[in-house]
Amino acid sequence: MKYGSLLGWGVVIYAVMSLTWSGLVMYGLAVGMLSLFFRLCVLIIVTTIAGHSLRFHSWKDILPYSMFWAIMMAALDAIYTVPFSGWAIYSDWYLWVGYGLVALVPLLTPLLRPLPENHET
Repeated sequence: MKYGSLLGWGVVIYAVMSLTWSGLVMYGLAVGMLSLFFRLCVLIIVTTIAGHSLRFHSWKDILPYSMFWAIMMAALDAIYTVPFSGWAIYSDWYLWVGYGLVALVPLLTPLLRPLPENHET
């Protein structure tokens, strides 16, 4: 288990998404489908980079990391967002889609990596 990647990428994913959301709110762009599309694109990009950085060739090796990252997102939302927005944030389906993407997108990154030369099919 790569504990630096486990904790580090969890923090990076949360920080990038928090900065993205804060920037959209600051400039009055947080509402609407374009905002949702932009946030989903940012989330997919950062989770793809995180999954790819693990350098695993099987989704089974990535699964513990991506599940931990998704749980970490929910926990950090409880710590940092709930005090300001309340527990109602968990009733927003967009949030759950985000957690799902954090868990699933990294699992697809082995498809972007060439197989090792000594790999048998």
